[in-house]
Amino acid sequence: VQLVESGGGLVQAGDSLRLSCAASGSTFRINAMYWYRQAPGKQREFVASITIAGGASTNYVDSVKGRFTISRDKPKTTIYLQMNSLKSEDTAVYYCNAHLMNIGTMEDLEVWGQGTLVTVSS
Repeated sequence: VQLVESGGGLVQAGDSLRLSCAASGSTFRINAMYWYRQAPGKQREFVASITIAGGASTNYVDSVKGRFTISRDKPKTTIYLQMNSLKSEDTAVYYCNAHLMNIGTMEDLEVWGQGTLVTVSS
């Protein structure tokens, strides 16, 4: 399984961006997908999550609630992160993460994308 992120870039404070993460591969079932971010000199932190198997339950870190929205395009196994009212402190590399199961082996797996850089200038 591969995760490919896109949509990062340089924006000004108050602007919006939409990140995408597309999963590809076969013989797997994705249970949930996540967005994490890592700012320069800081640890990677959880941003948002959405369940894929079953209902689209979502969860957010407090600092992005009301500004970011995570959504999914289930048939294409793609998730999005709509980021509005961006702040300079949102500057980070954003990573997509998936918790999935190999249908053939019933093995639980965790996969990371390569990351996409979001820079918000103040």
